[in-house]
Amino acid sequence: MLRSWRIVVSLAASSIACGRATHGTAMPERPPPAVGNPLADATLFVDPGSQAVQRASGPDAELVRKIAEQPQADWIGDWTPDVTAAVRSRVQQAEQAGALRVLVAYNLPFRDCGLYSAGGAAGAKAYRAWIDDFAAGLVGATAVVILEPDALGHLDQCLPPDAQQQRLELLRYAVRVLRRNPGTYVYIDAGHALWMPVEIAAMRLRDAGIDDAHGFSLNVSNFVATDESVAYGKRIAAALNGIGFVVDTGRNGQGAAGAEAWCNPPGRGLGVAPTTSTG
Repeated sequence: MLRSWRIVVSLAASSIACGRATHGTAMPERPPPAVGNPLADATLFVDPGSQAVQRASGPDAELVRKIAEQPQADWIGDWTPDVTAAVRSRVQQAEQAGALRVLVAYNLPFRDCGLYSAGGAAGAKAYRAWIDDFAAGLVGATAVVILEPDALGHLDQCLPPDAQQQRLELLRYAVRVLRRNPGTYVYIDAGHALWMPVEIAAMRLRDAGIDDAHGFSLNVSNFVATDESVAYGKRIAAALNGIGFVVDTGRNGQGAAGAEAWCNPPGRGLGVAPTTSTG
């Protein structure tokens, strides 16, 4: 079944069960197929307590306020003290506002190859326990989860073959655990358009469990222009039976400054406003 669609998301429900997760190591059963576009015309959550809101003062207040008024994703990682409670409170807040929350799960072992965003779970067992707790906070709610930015792009850049296979297995585990909740829409990150050839990105997404996810994400915290990102995403989607994808437009208004210029390069700008209505 073809399910080709896309949304543009800036990344910079009913009552929720309060039970704790039961941790395991066995691969969960596969979820039902993800069909259609679960995000069509959804209202994305705008956080009234975001950092941008808190900084909207002084001479740049009006400019900062324009950023604060846009939906942004909320990153959850090893800095989050109680992941279940944190996730639960965030999705409840969005539910009360009648909106859809976008969360980013960012805690794989040896995250970012141990570089600028180093950290993550201590090992495979710790990661499974962490993603179980993350999923426990989503029970009964509706949310989008962007799964592990850069994990597939870095796959062969710093990991030996056995660790590469472990990372893919952990991603498959995460997709299935998260999708136990019918209202969780999972998008596996696939880097950006200047990183991997289409065929490599598609192969890694398959190995990471894309068949059990709702789609993939592109350009998270990167600067590649929207048109270029969408064209790249369409080519990957075509190799994956037309699966959907989302694009981070939070900082790509001026396009990329080069494939290696990713850490706050000068002269960049905001991209198109977040939307779930892309035609």
